[in-house]
Amino acid sequence: MKGEKRNGLMSVESAAVLIERGLGLTIAGDESLLKQLPRGQWIGGTTPYFMTSEGGQCRRDVVFVQCLDTMDVAVARYDVEILANVLEDAPENGYSIIILPAGSPVLEVYAHHAPDFPDMFIKPIVGWVSGVHLDDLGNRSAAVLDGSSGELHTDQAVVLHVRLPEGRSAMVHTVNLFEAGFGPELTFGATGDAPGECRVDGVVGNLAEVIAAQEIGPELPLVADYCGAVVNVSIQSIDESAGRVNLYAPVFEGVPYRFARPVADYPAKFIAAMPRHSGNLVFGCNCILNYLHSGLKGRKTAQLTGPITFGEVAYQLMNQTAVFLTVEGDD
Repeated sequence: MKGEKRNGLMSVESAAVLIERGLGLTIAGDESLLKQLPRGQWIGGTTPYFMTSEGGQCRRDVVFVQCLDTMDVAVARYDVEILANVLEDAPENGYSIIILPAGSPVLEVYAHHAPDFPDMFIKPIVGWVSGVHLDDLGNRSAAVLDGSSGELHTDQAVVLHVRLPEGRSAMVHTVNLFEAGFGPELTFGATGDAPGECRVDGVVGNLAEVIAAQEIGPELPLVADYCGAVVNVSIQSIDESAGRVNLYAPVFEGVPYRFARPVADYPAKFIAAMPRHSGNLVFGCNCILNYLHSGLKGRKTAQLTGPITFGEVAYQLMNQTAVFLTVEGDD
């Protein structure tokens, strides 16, 4: 209906109206709110943090809806055994949105192996990692919700496969303000998300010791060039007794990394860095670490709104990155 709100923060009742119209939707919010929504063509994930048109907010009383303005969608669910099929199931012309629960085996499989999935980097896929309020860490589990069945899951991924008409195409965009600093080059002998030993400018060393010696703050991720794309790997925690660093995404064997340079005034630089696009922005998300470390509470990030997440997907898993998807082409 003309003038009807289809995107952004809204009540459970308003979101239910959109669901009952048969529209394809992605919905973020508190678990208790997602469970109240009717069945339909939607997927959901837990987070109380959002980037809105008024700026970054933490809310438990509303949900954030992103309407895809189409009914030509299919809801799917994947466990660790079939996750690699996710893009084989996607339409030849369209895109997929995936939500994975933080701390789950299915997220670990995606983080480590997604670059090798069939049709990866051929069919567009974006998405995010669900989480919980930071005060609830250790007491509640991140979850996703399959809107077609109404079922909540902590160990599976939910995906919305969207088919586009001829003449339209989907474009995946990322905004990453970090770039490699001037510290030592770090390489790892194995792919993993809890590294200890590494090579520091070619000499055997320890990542936890490098962080301590360089006085690296938690706001600075490791940065690498993955075939021309700058990708961040963020620090989750440091186990000093074991000499290991827990990361939000894996480092890959043989890839050179450096810690990032600090970013001053993230919101202003983010707006300046938003790429120009001619299409309709249908999906967006930004990282909880940017919200925490870059002062996004109450501050806007251009026209990009959506859930604040515990990891982002732009084909592969990202950290401290904003991701959005546009639909380009004829109306």
